[in-house]
Amino acid sequence: MKEWTKITKLPIGPAEVLASVRERSAGGTVVFVGTIRNQSEGRAVSGLEYEVYKVMAEKGMREISENVRKKWPVKKISMVHRYGALGVGEISVAAAVSSEHRAEAFEACRFAIDSIKRALPIWKKERFKGGRGVWVKGTPIGS
Repeated sequence: MKEWTKITKLPIGPAEVLASVRERSAGGTVVFVGTIRNQSEGRAVSGLEYEVYKVMAEKGMREISENVRKKWPVKKISMVHRYGALGVGEISVAAAVSSEHRAEAFEACRFAIDSIKRALPIWKKERFKGGRGVWVKGTPIGS
């Protein structure tokens, strides 16, 4: 299966993401899967809605992939992000990296997901129980 970067309305399959970075010469593969949680800042969340500038986001993903390859000797990298309305428990984003060694795979995958959250034109609206919602720009993991 070919590695890829894409923005999609379709559900993300973790097995497909993993398969896209399989490489016989890789000793380490890391897959990050981000899911919609049921709360945010103490408020009950019923779901999220993502809007995206698709052409620019896909271009940005390709640039992230190039930057990962400059920093780490990865074998393969794949990234995918959903848009549209998603419910609690659904996968919104996934990134996967394979490399010869696990440390490089972990570092590269974290860099990729942090870059997606920080730099791409993707906006999310948290929908709270009771019908209200708030638009929130994604923030890097660990912030």
